[in-house]
Amino acid sequence: MTRFVRNAFIVIGLAAWTASAPLAAQEIIDILLKNGHVIDPHNERNGRFDIAIKGEKIHRVDKDLPASHAKKVIDVGEYYITPGLIDLHTHFDAYGAWLNLQPDHHALTNGVTTAVDAGSSGHKGFEEFKAGTIDKSKTRVLALLNIVGAGMYGPEVEDDPEQMDVEATVRMVKKHPEIIVGIKTAHYEPVNWIAIDRAREAAEKSNTVLMVDFRPKPDRGYRELLLEHMRPGDLHTHVYSRSFDWLDENNKVKSYMWEARKKGILFDVGHGNGSFYFRKAVPALKQGFLPDTISTDIHKRSIMLPRANMSTTMSKFLNMGLTLEQIVERTTVAPAKAIRRTELGTLSEGAEADIAVFRLREGKFGFLDSGRAKMVGNKKLFCVLTVRKGDIVWDTEGLAATEFTQAGPYTNFR
Repeated sequence: MTRFVRNAFIVIGLAAWTASAPLAAQEIIDILLKNGHVIDPHNERNGRFDIAIKGEKIHRVDKDLPASHAKKVIDVGEYYITPGLIDLHTHFDAYGAWLNLQPDHHALTNGVTTAVDAGSSGHKGFEEFKAGTIDKSKTRVLALLNIVGAGMYGPEVEDDPEQMDVEATVRMVKKHPEIIVGIKTAHYEPVNWIAIDRAREAAEKSNTVLMVDFRPKPDRGYRELLLEHMRPGDLHTHVYSRSFDWLDENNKVKSYMWEARKKGILFDVGHGNGSFYFRKAVPALKQGFLPDTISTDIHKRSIMLPRANMSTTMSKFLNMGLTLEQIVERTTVAPAKAIRRTELGTLSEGAEADIAVFRLREGKFGFLDSGRAKMVGNKKLFCVLTVRKGDIVWDTEGLAATEFTQAGPYTNFR
């Protein structure tokens, strides 16, 4: 055997050993999700993959990962797997404004692992919100800080410009940049632009985004808001509310909406109790005016008749013609980009293990909008399992559990 041939065999052997080494010497992983249909827009994955979780992180995403290396194997072959969802418009200051909810009970149960509280608190109450809710929640709770210092406590404070202290708001953002991702303005009724302009100034000075909840008035129009008072990258929430005149008499989307989109304004759903109407959304979607982000505006009223939780809101858009891929994009990578937290909403290896598992059922399902009008659809999403930071926190079908006949002695406190 010549030296060249011998060396070639050595190189080939080393290459084969190196290729098999990661598999043969693979570390024991904690959870292996097998055979699921993964939709991960960030990594352009749409197909069958296994996901290995080790500790708090996604360890590996690939096809046909060996079950022998996993402490727990979960067969998710009948389900869709997505990154943990991001809900950009929630109200989870549980001990604050009276309409607010507790995050873990309403986010994690719908596959939402990152919830952005949209202005429930201002600079005066944010640290109480942080201590009472954010720090104690399994859900990752981020915040848009209200330009109103007292927060969302009704017109007495929300209509008072004296409450809108730009510098105090900016100081609070800079004190907690890991949590506060932007500024929110909402519910301002006087016919001027003070609240909008001060909120935009606070967003500019803190280098964050602005979310606007707005009701048009005579001499304070929606077109002027979008084209004159908002910056590229700012969000207008409640886009499919009945409050706005952006559909003409023939139900065509007016030109200024396309102009605002070209400018870079982002349009968010913000379903809520009174801000989502099929009669606005359906014609807009048919013309290609899709939302940039899908959010719920979930609170104590909106979870009732309109069922403004994330699973139901996503299902409404599915039945209005968006694909599941379009919906997942608007609840993962798009909101992550909007709030400049692009490490979220992804199933990348090394990312925090935030994962949602959905069953898509076919049948006959009724959905209500904020006007209590009905749309009948034939598809509905159900969140069956949620992983937050490597822990299984929601499992409606017992996918991760042992069949009771095989469980041996056990107690509720095991």
